[in-house]
Amino acid sequence: MTVRGTLAATATVAATALLAPSAAADPVVPEHAIIVCQSATMYTNYDSASGPVGPKRVLGHGNKVGHTRGAHPVYNGWAAMFDFGPNDWGFVRYECLGGWGSW
Repeated sequence: MTVRGTLAATATVAATALLAPSAAADPVVPEHAIIVCQSATMYTNYDSASGPVGPKRVLGHGNKVGHTRGAHPVYNGWAAMFDFGPNDWGFVRYECLGGWGSW
């Protein structure tokens, strides 16, 4: 291969790498849902050894939240969720999430 051919091949590979989408750059937007329980405590984190950690606040029925089924984790019935009110993440009981796509 000539120097010109090598440079052309290198440029093609570099251009392809720059145009290819990155999996890390594609965040998963939470699917709209609501709290369907009368109240649900939102926790800061979930520890596999001890369960939910750091209660943040209590969410009431109808609070607008998000969780993307199949993409966001659920550990022993505790789902990673996003509270659209104050715009923060936490964990809540999965059975308290419902009304998928209702808003």
